[in-house]
Amino acid sequence: MADNLFNTVYNPDVLSCLANLSNDEVFTPPDVVNKMLDMLPQELFRNPDTTFLDPACKTGVFLREIAKRLIKGLEPQIPDLQERIDHIFHYQLYAIAITELTSLLSRRGVYCSKYPNSEFSVTQFDDAEGNIRYRNIKHSWVNGKCKYCGISKSTVLGGGERGSTLESHAYEWIHTLKPEEIFKMKFDVIISNPPYQLNDGGNGVSAKPIFQHFVERAMKLNPRYLSMIIPARWYAGGKGLDDFRETMLNDNRVRKLFDYESSKDCFDGVNIAGGICYFLWERDNPGLCNIVNINRDTSVELERALNEFPILIRSNMAISIVHKVLSICKDVHSDHAYPRNPFGFATNYRGRTEKQAGDIEIITSVGTHYVPRSEVTKNTDIIDSYKILIGRLVPSNGELDVNPKDGYKVITDTRIIGPGQINTETYLDIGVFPTEKEAINFERFLHQKLPRFLLRQAISSLNVTRECFRFVPHEDYTQEWTDKKLYEKYRLTDEEIAFVENTIRPMDLSGGDTDAD
Repeated sequence: MADNLFNTVYNPDVLSCLANLSNDEVFTPPDVVNKMLDMLPQELFRNPDTTFLDPACKTGVFLREIAKRLIKGLEPQIPDLQERIDHIFHYQLYAIAITELTSLLSRRGVYCSKYPNSEFSVTQFDDAEGNIRYRNIKHSWVNGKCKYCGISKSTVLGGGERGSTLESHAYEWIHTLKPEEIFKMKFDVIISNPPYQLNDGGNGVSAKPIFQHFVERAMKLNPRYLSMIIPARWYAGGKGLDDFRETMLNDNRVRKLFDYESSKDCFDGVNIAGGICYFLWERDNPGLCNIVNINRDTSVELERALNEFPILIRSNMAISIVHKVLSICKDVHSDHAYPRNPFGFATNYRGRTEKQAGDIEIITSVGTHYVPRSEVTKNTDIIDSYKILIGRLVPSNGELDVNPKDGYKVITDTRIIGPGQINTETYLDIGVFPTEKEAINFERFLHQKLPRFLLRQAISSLNVTRECFRFVPHEDYTQEWTDKKLYEKYRLTDEEIAFVENTIRPMDLSGGDTDAD
């Protein structure tokens, strides 16, 4: 009976369909799970004492694919199939479901029955939970925020106590100081695809990353191996991720990193800003990290140190170019750009529609308005300078749907504003100059391919920040720059030039593309 159920009910096509769903709790396709399992030493699946944990179980696909490998690998040691299945499911595979619904789905996918104490289960447990547990955990509120995940109380409660049937997203794995006490045991392998983010109350457009908490809690258990698939936005840090980035970059136990610049190359049909990655952390085998860039059907592999730069340059092909630029240039542009909201006016600020005495122009998201000069309290020394503006977001929703053959634009259209003009937080003041000539030359510099290529190496989400210009050289803008002059100055090879040219889309001086989209 066990043989028949295992071979007929375990159907990867069902989970492949589920994997096409798009939300912050992305279902993992079986083929991706197996690529992650391929990173592990395969002798683990021939050892009856190896233990596995998925702390964010959604469909049970990780446990199911591990079970298939164990069933094959343990056959010489445990010839009887039913005995082998009982041993694997009772003593080697464990999971924590993220919701009650996914706990039922996971048990159905792993035990072939949502209740493993039923007659239909391929292995019999004494309870209806088996080794796939779910607990309805509550958030721990401190000053209006959960002390574990940081979500705001108002976001969860919505003005009133939520009913018990509504999901609170208080995941057990990250809502305890002692995750090791959940199963009261050590694990050899922790592997998962955790939830990525939670809405943090920003009017529906703001979200707080939480995937890093799952990784950190897993590290706390100190397994022999840890593998998770997570958004690649941690490469450059940012919102809640700076400490996690530092931890990852400086941990030489991260030995393998598979990087997908387009998440759709990993999860068919799912757009995740900044791409996706999965990694292998090996407790007892520190060293350099083998990074594999995957783009469509091509891959580029290079072994290197993750902490060579303050952020992770994802492209192996770009490393040599960045090295050359930084070794020759005397200054980088991140030291000359301004942080967001340089004049103290939020994106929703509108100002006056008619100019009055003492007013200056303010560029807003809905056009040019007016504000009293006296109300500007930040960076008043640059009000009468020439300023180059770009949008704070990567164009076209992070260029997620761009065909690499067409090239990337990287920045929105540029704009020069002059003396007596300022802007709201909608725009970044990426260059400030005393003369119009320098401003024009800098704007033309930004339209060249190499500066935008270098900028792109430091972008790992939808946002462009001052720090993203850390690899862009700061030049003498009393002269005009072209890519030809820049390639010569930084001694790029023909191969490196071709890589830049093929990666970045031409951009004309009006701010548009020279080629149609």
